[in-house]
Amino acid sequence: MFVKYPEKGKVKSRLSQCWDEEMIVSLYHAFIEDLLERLSGGDYQFRIAYHPRERENDFPKEFGNKFSYMPQTGTNLGERMHNAFCRCFSEGLQFVVIIGSDIPDLPQQTITEAFQALEKRDAVIGPAYDGGYYLIGFSSESFPLDAFEGIAWGTDGVCKTTMDILENAGLHVHVLPAWRDIDRPEDITALINDAGKTGFAGSKTISYLRDHGFTKGC
Repeated sequence: MFVKYPEKGKVKSRLSQCWDEEMIVSLYHAFIEDLLERLSGGDYQFRIAYHPRERENDFPKEFGNKFSYMPQTGTNLGERMHNAFCRCFSEGLQFVVIIGSDIPDLPQQTITEAFQALEKRDAVIGPAYDGGYYLIGFSSESFPLDAFEGIAWGTDGVCKTTMDILENAGLHVHVLPAWRDIDRPEDITALINDAGKTGFAGSKTISYLRDHGFTKGC
């Protein structure tokens, strides 16, 4: 799981038009806690890939020593993901999946489906509603070294461009159900409205939102 350290001005900047930085940091912290609770108990090795690297000692203080931590390395998101895959494959792992930390209500079964897909397909991707993706995975034999090159990160063409790269490389890609990154005020509204259907109603994120009156967007 790729995670940024929750600090003011460094996370969820598109929410700052509505809420102050202290609240945004607390909300992002709740995202991470909910994902750790949902996803860290699966039948796979689970790691937190943290950024920035100099926060190495702060992450265990915030989220506990029971998790395995590794730094993200590289000058942009593409390089950091490339290096994370290379490191994991070099350690002998056969299948590796990366998820973001902007999807606090992601179901555990989505991760299970991703790993099952990699037993038959070369790659797996989870499209996000905003045109990016929330998950990407490869087998050690299929990982293309150019998977993250030439991509305009943070735009609505990220998933399509990535799919083009993978298909041009001749890879067979399993596409997961689309899911919502929580980046904008309207995403908060949708998250709250969908919480009952996604089994997320009792989460730390929803509790925080309701306790602070975030029942809708701006």
